[in-house]
Amino acid sequence: MKNEQNNQLMQNNIFDTALIFEGGGMRASYTAGVVNTLLENELYFDFVAGISAGASHSVNYLSRDPIRARRCFIDIVKDPNFGGKWHMMRGRGYFNAHWIYEQVGLPTGIMPFDFVSFQRNPATLRIGALERESGKLIYWKGEEMSDVLDLMRKVRTSSTIPFFMPPIAIDGKVYVDGGLAGGIALDIAKEQGYQKFFIVRTRTKEYRKKPLRYESLLRWYFRKYPKMLHVMLERYKKYNDTLEEIDQLKQQGKAYVFIPQIMPVGSMETKYEKLAQSYEMGYAQAQSELPQWKSFLSR
Repeated sequence: MKNEQNNQLMQNNIFDTALIFEGGGMRASYTAGVVNTLLENELYFDFVAGISAGASHSVNYLSRDPIRARRCFIDIVKDPNFGGKWHMMRGRGYFNAHWIYEQVGLPTGIMPFDFVSFQRNPATLRIGALERESGKLIYWKGEEMSDVLDLMRKVRTSSTIPFFMPPIAIDGKVYVDGGLAGGIALDIAKEQGYQKFFIVRTRTKEYRKKPLRYESLLRWYFRKYPKMLHVMLERYKKYNDTLEEIDQLKQQGKAYVFIPQIMPVGSMETKYEKLAQSYEMGYAQAQSELPQWKSFLSR
């Protein structure tokens, strides 16, 4: 739990706008440049929400760790423990999630997460995941994270892509990637009363989701979880509807939307050179848009 008695709490300076990070797997290498541009310019939001890879961005941002924000989507792939076909064959998943989330971020891991700084940040955090049995999208609260392992397990769960990563249980319930229910946490920000939004996307402007292919195969593979399956099959509609709503908010001056000019990598990319280039491109775009960010946030 965050220590409310800690007189060294961090100070935030943006209170009327919700910061929302879209998921997207390794496409988040591009938007890690947004995280670091925000931190470098001391743009500190008091409400942050993320799903899937956006959950990782959210916690790195709140701990104010620009080095980790970059490393966990670029440098990490150099380690043979990260993932690949061999890990998939051994039941660990294409991305070795247990290692990535539950070992790397520990104090003894190769990329320790600064949980003390995270606790000192008074901002509100929401991390979204999909409950497998009910098919409901739930959001965990940052103030409820008891320790770094609890936090990392929930970030992992938010990012657990079915088939490619083994599911895990939290408090007796099994959850999977929250992106299956949409991927952009606009709903929870609105629920918290926000009417102004800074949204960081990982898809280009023209992108819209299409119905899933191989529907008959999916119906067989997920036959034990019909409610989750229904959410997956309807995902494209919810995602595209959310984009329409975001466009309307932008036209009304209520949303600033960072949209990658191009997206040089896919969600499953594991090549360091491509991910490093993706980061640099995202960082350069973020730097170029910075004056627009400040203008929007000052209104």
